[in-house]
Order: sequence, then C-alpha cells, then structure tokens
Amino acid sequence: MNLLEINVLVLAYLGDTIYEQYIRKHFILTGISNVNDLQKKVISYVSAKGQAFFLQQLIDHQKLTEEEYDIVKRARNYKTTSHPKNCDIITYKFATGLEALIGYLDLNHQKERIDEIMNFILNVL
Repeated sequence: MNLLEINVLVLAYLGDTIYEQYIRKHFILTGISNVNDLQKKVISYVSAKGQAFFLQQLIDHQKLTEEEYDIVKRARNYKTTSHPKNCDIITYKFATGLEALIGYLDLNHQKERIDEIMNFILNVL
C-alpha cells in the first residue's frame, strides 16, 4: 500500500498513540513517581496546544525533510470543521500535522527518525 494514499487523519490516529507513549515513557524515566505530577507534565506535551508548539519548533529549526513537511501540510490542510472545545481549529490542525507525521514515519518503519524528532521535542524546553 502506498502510504501517501492513507487518509492523514488515520495517520494522525496512529501517530497520537506513538507520540503519547514516547512522552509518558520519557517522564516516567525521569523519576516522576506521583501520577498526578506525571499527568500534569505529560499534558503540556500531548495537548493540541503543546503539539502545535512543538511542530512549529520543528519547522522553525528546519528539522523536517521536504517529504515530512509535505505530510504535515496535507494534515494541516485536511478539510475538517470539527475540533476539541479547548483549542482553536488552527492549533488543532497543527497538532494533527505532528501526529500524522509520526504515524507516517511509523508505518514507513522509520523508528530512528521518530527517535530524532522526539528527542528534539523533549529537548526544546
């Protein structure tokens, strides 16, 4: 199957779970043992606002290949009118772009590239 033909929302659906697992593992391994503290820290990374911020950092620091940026743009430009109540449509579309990119890379068996992107994200702040 041609991965470029997969609906970007399906890619985002997969990417969301992979992204969140990376973030959760990272903060568990930092030694945070209180679940409430862990959840507060994780939310700042996995919320649509957090994901949109990190995608913008990847773009601003020119960390994406042309192919990766094309996936992000496809997801950002996907026609949808629904979005969570707690964020605006632009933020939601940027978050979807990051998730779709992670999903695409996973299906393309590019774990090392996902690691590079996630390491950048985890070291931005």
